[in-house]
Amino acid sequence: MSVPSTRTRSALALLTAVPLLALAACGDDGDAEATSSGDGGDVELTLAHSYTDTQPQHRCGAQVIADEVEAAGVGLRIEIFPASQLGGDADRISSVVSGDIDIDIQGASALGAIYEPVSVLDAAYAFDDADHLARYFESEASDELIESFAEETGVHTLGAWSAGMRHFTANEPIRTPDDLDGLRMRFPASPQFLMNAKALGAQAVEVAYEELFLALQQGTADGQENPIVNIAANSIQEVQDYLSLSSHQANSNLVIIGGAWDELSAEQQEALQAAVDAAVEQVPGCVEEDEQSTLAEWEQAGAIEVVDDVDVEAFRTRADGYLRDNFNDEQLAIYESIRSTAE
Repeated sequence: MSVPSTRTRSALALLTAVPLLALAACGDDGDAEATSSGDGGDVELTLAHSYTDTQPQHRCGAQVIADEVEAAGVGLRIEIFPASQLGGDADRISSVVSGDIDIDIQGASALGAIYEPVSVLDAAYAFDDADHLARYFESEASDELIESFAEETGVHTLGAWSAGMRHFTANEPIRTPDDLDGLRMRFPASPQFLMNAKALGAQAVEVAYEELFLALQQGTADGQENPIVNIAANSIQEVQDYLSLSSHQANSNLVIIGGAWDELSAEQQEALQAAVDAAVEQVPGCVEEDEQSTLAEWEQAGAIEVVDDVDVEAFRTRADGYLRDNFNDEQLAIYESIRSTAE
């Protein structure tokens, strides 16, 4: 995926983008151009996300971006607001478009609220693994989607990573699609996730992530699906008996920036892009380390039984057939471009 261009923003961004630029007092008139590293002024950008500061998306993602930018010495700083401090996903997306938040880390399905085609990145079994997701974004296959997203919304994608594969948990093992029969499985309430539920053969129950533990504890939902790092962060292993390694979706994170991009100097743009590239390289490894450590802890404590003989091909075949039958032409083209980069 190439570095975002500095071409004219879309009409939406021109009308709404008001980036949060915190300028060091240096007697200038407030113009963004006066904040480049050459005159001693600093530009401060806000970076928001929904993860805790112990999760790899923060430690190896957001924090790496901030540290690398500061080390570049180009008059650019980033202030991080984790754990949905600046609002939930939908609120933060709107804030990026309006310029009230400069940079955000978002899942593809959430971004579908402002540009529906990007949701296909979260389709069940679209990606085989984290390496496949990285390969797609590094290839020309992703260019049309990312460029169209920017043109339609004024929001650029600086990078993307997988924060782990999503798996099922329940109070009984899930090895085949038939095992989902009769189970109320919590899925996020976005169109693509709900389509995934149907594609996988699940009965979806819509529960907010913040209420998931209680819903499972009280039986409002029988099970759920999430990557291991999220399962651990929400202590799901305390209220579920089985973790079934279905690997049915790569948990996508896209690093996005609104109109603030055009307010940066070329030197600052280069430094920010390099910082995001460094995070993109580090996050998958951090996720894998956290996953292995978590699984080892759970095994030692007998916290949850891991089911590693899931019939992934049965799930994959079912999902592929459903998606191809139910995607519109634009969605199907994106899905096929993703699959074209599989090994």
